[in-house]
Amino acid sequence: MNIQKNHVVSLHYTLTEDTVDGKLIEETYSSEPLSFIYGVGMMLPSFEENIEYKVVGDTFSFTLESGDAYGEYEEQAVVEIPIGSFADESGNIDRSKLLAGAPLTMHDNEGRTYRGVVTEPKIDSIIIDFNHPMSGYTLHFKGEILEVREATASELDHGHVHPEGHEHH
Repeated sequence: MNIQKNHVVSLHYTLTEDTVDGKLIEETYSSEPLSFIYGVGMMLPSFEENIEYKVVGDTFSFTLESGDAYGEYEEQAVVEIPIGSFADESGNIDRSKLLAGAPLTMHDNEGRTYRGVVTEPKIDSIIIDFNHPMSGYTLHFKGEILEVREATASELDHGHVHPEGHEHH
């Protein structure tokens, strides 16, 4: 069966920076394989394009430039926010959650969610990087296709792969 829209794909991969011999970013061979529903927006479109129509047993090796992966690193996505923006209803600020390297989720006035990382806590403000952690990286994927099957109606309805024998939440 070929990989195509609304099919569950399970695969193992190694992700390295720049080339097949680049710095290791992550790999699945020592853990569970990656399983996802192809063509429903779960994966990078350029990743999916590179594995479309492959079958069980096929291998892959391809490079995605940053623009085809998580985008270019944008300096304007690093912002300084006044410390008062982090006060709770009683005006208290928990600085233990605002340390360098801490992940942070914020919402704007229209309700949009932004995820970032604190890069520098200051006395009167916090500098946060809202770039994706892999923005600016050229990524090389190498791996093999382990399983291809049609997604169940329940998986399509819920928007994710269910473990074998588990159709409900």
